[in-house]
Amino acid sequence: MSEAVKAPGLTARSGDANRWKALVFIALAQLMVVLDSTIVNIALPSAQKDLGISDGNRQWVVTAYALAFGGLLLFGGRIADKWGRRRAFLTGLVGFALASALGGLATSGPMMFGARALQGVFGALLAPAALSLLAVMFTDARERAKAFGIYGAIAGGGGAVGLILGGFLTEYLDWRWTFFVNVPFAIVAALGATLVIREPEGGRNRSPLDIPGVVLSTLGLVALVYGFTRAESDGWGDAVTVSMFVASVVLLLAFVLVESRVKAPLLPLRVVRDRNRGGIYLSLGLAIIGMFGLFLFLTYYLQIVKGYTPVKTGFAFLPMVAGMITGSTQIGTRLMTRVRARLLMGPGFLVAGLGMLLLTQLEIGSSYVTLLLPAMVLLGLGMGTAFMPAMSLATQGVEPRDAGVASAMVNTSQQVGGAIGTALLNTIAASAKTSYFKDHVGGAVTKPQQQLLGLQSMVHGYTSAIAFAVGILGIAALIAFTFVNAGRPGSVTVASGTGAEDEVPVPVVAH
Repeated sequence: MSEAVKAPGLTARSGDANRWKALVFIALAQLMVVLDSTIVNIALPSAQKDLGISDGNRQWVVTAYALAFGGLLLFGGRIADKWGRRRAFLTGLVGFALASALGGLATSGPMMFGARALQGVFGALLAPAALSLLAVMFTDARERAKAFGIYGAIAGGGGAVGLILGGFLTEYLDWRWTFFVNVPFAIVAALGATLVIREPEGGRNRSPLDIPGVVLSTLGLVALVYGFTRAESDGWGDAVTVSMFVASVVLLLAFVLVESRVKAPLLPLRVVRDRNRGGIYLSLGLAIIGMFGLFLFLTYYLQIVKGYTPVKTGFAFLPMVAGMITGSTQIGTRLMTRVRARLLMGPGFLVAGLGMLLLTQLEIGSSYVTLLLPAMVLLGLGMGTAFMPAMSLATQGVEPRDAGVASAMVNTSQQVGGAIGTALLNTIAASAKTSYFKDHVGGAVTKPQQQLLGLQSMVHGYTSAIAFAVGILGIAALIAFTFVNAGRPGSVTVASGTGAEDEVPVPVVAH
């Protein structure tokens, strides 16, 4: 092994000496990014009113972020590989904090949209850099399992924590604090990372940047995310929606063609061609499709149907967060080095599907304790158990020079899955709601009866969409059982190959 690996602060067996301290600040940065995906949703009605944003334009508060984040993730991952993950991580943190401050200070709709787009740009640099730092710093199988267990719990449960924090800040302070709160997060994470993160030598990718790949992947992903976002607001038959999907298919096919022919591709096809990683990206994306829609439906159900305040709604999600933390750090972490990954991912998705199946029984008068609580616990346990090995295996076995782009693929599957899930399940819910209302409106004569029918139609729409999500989770479980054939993780030394300078110990999976 090269001398670079034996530099002070590194051990051949376990990785960087400061790895556990580094994990604290990497996890904090990841929490900030995940929180932001839900915390702003809680604040949106207040921000819309203050800034005079029209109903037609309010979606851009969410869409501007999703387009920039989802479209630039692959580029951000490759920049982290080339530029250095520590440098990319710190730059992403500082940029995200400044963009958040700009959002908090926004005085108009366009200023808010611009701030959200900037958050997405820096988030696309920060997220893959954070995950790939874990991949190269934790090289011992057992320690890696613990580290990714913590990371997986934050990635899974952070969205629900965002609902609680967003509710508190909006209700007791001001919506602007849902943006300002990112600044102290970023400052602490950046200062800590500066002191303790030392990236292993030899993991840089020295190849020239694949400009055609960057352009094609960014435009293709932006078109895909925007297509699904527009489908939600304007319908699937809308001319612009259809043209976005067509453009996305053409651009992404051209991207694959280019990547198969250039010497230094943005996304080396070897990263996604691996059976385990391909299965993980696909099953994770499908699971996120189901989960994203569910968060939205349950938030509306609790607030509109049950009359919960934003803060109470956030606390109602705590059992799901507790389940995710337990599933990830206790079940997943303890079993990952003992059983095959598919025996955690497949059953995990099925347990989460069982929780969703319970939620198809939702009615206006459903009890939180007897129905929602057990469903949320099952959802959390299942997702936490499945996410943990998925996060770890998605970056295992990759050459160090590809760690950033492999990490970016995890985030891309989540972002695209989230966009698809929100649009697809919302459309199903809206269609079922309209159909139910038309079928029963004849019996609703008085105003109270019509109001009751409105709520019944809404709940019927939610349960119809949730039933569809159960099927999606079933497919995710099937893919995990079929494609993810990795054995118990081991830790061996793998040459980093062309474009990297030395050999670095990275975990690989047994086939």
